[in-house]
Amino acid sequence: MKARGLSEDEVLAILHEKREQDLSYDRIFSSMCTPAHPIALKAHQLFQETNLGDPGLFPGAAELEQRAVKMIADLLGYPDAVGYLSTGGTESNIQAIRAARNAAGIRDGNVVVPRSAHFSFDKIGDLLRLEVRKADLDEELKVDLNSVERLIDEKTVALVGIAGTTEFGQVDPIDRLGDLALDRGLYLHVDAAFGGFVLPFMEKKWRWDFGVEAVSSISIDPHKMGMSTVPGGGLLFRDGRHLDMLAAFAPYLTDNRPTALTGTRSGGSAAATWAVMAHLGKEGFTRIVRRCMALTDQLVAGARAIGVEPVLEPIMNVVALKAEPSPEKVRSELMKRGWLVSITQDPRALRLILMPHATRDNIDLLLDDMAAVMRQL
Repeated sequence: MKARGLSEDEVLAILHEKREQDLSYDRIFSSMCTPAHPIALKAHQLFQETNLGDPGLFPGAAELEQRAVKMIADLLGYPDAVGYLSTGGTESNIQAIRAARNAAGIRDGNVVVPRSAHFSFDKIGDLLRLEVRKADLDEELKVDLNSVERLIDEKTVALVGIAGTTEFGQVDPIDRLGDLALDRGLYLHVDAAFGGFVLPFMEKKWRWDFGVEAVSSISIDPHKMGMSTVPGGGLLFRDGRHLDMLAAFAPYLTDNRPTALTGTRSGGSAAATWAVMAHLGKEGFTRIVRRCMALTDQLVAGARAIGVEPVLEPIMNVVALKAEPSPEKVRSELMKRGWLVSITQDPRALRLILMPHATRDNIDLLLDDMAAVMRQL
């Protein structure tokens, strides 16, 4: 820091210069985030200085958080669910498994997750000192129930299922995991960070939310398909006693038993989440999801037209393509042409996410470049 500061114009000039270095979402097909809805941006700006870490100082922001939680609870099939808005899926997953561990009273236990689980569960194992046991997947890249059952023992504190896997967009058989959880008396957490704002608005219906009796908690990210601002996650529990398991004691705060993992929490994100859900309603989100699925169908059909098959038929707006001769080489060449795509681990494939910022024209341009790259390789 210099002794004498820069002028406002100088600071803004540097900020604009650096912002221009950031990539535009227009050609990004690798991210599960998307530009926030305009009303979310307005709401966030209005509440940006509020801190939900001390909610009694900002009762308006705190009320908007609870309204948003109630809306999400209704969306997830259990209006009486309780929880809070987090920074995102990683925090939500940490807190869910922490609650399960505390409820079980086992400090050297294990948690059974699918091999397709988000990397946040590796962090959870380290932070909570739990063994993370990874169950095999079946041929459709869903968790294999027999593998899960073999990994359970007397020190298992929770089972995890995924509703919208990060790499393939697949939905685990949550109802059958639920049967297993009930039979063994285990906590069941569903990671729906991506799928939570997709599955409720699709024509086909899966049993994955609180409608499954055994589901104890669900993580869901408004800053993904919920089109809220970053950071914007959510964690909901069926039973308020699990939320209480997370409480700390802070006598100097207006709420002296906060349950969130972080201390300072943005009221702006809460306001943004409530605003976009209130503004769009279920009809608005249904239109957005249908459009994303139409773009998904366009991409798959176009890929097949140039000889590229999907790893599996997309469940939601996540596509994995068997790009030959090597997904890595195809990705590298596409990136040279300005396209941002990613790679899956097993099986190796090109991974593309059809978010609300995607357009039909850009999909056609991407496919043209993909065809050219594959001819070149």
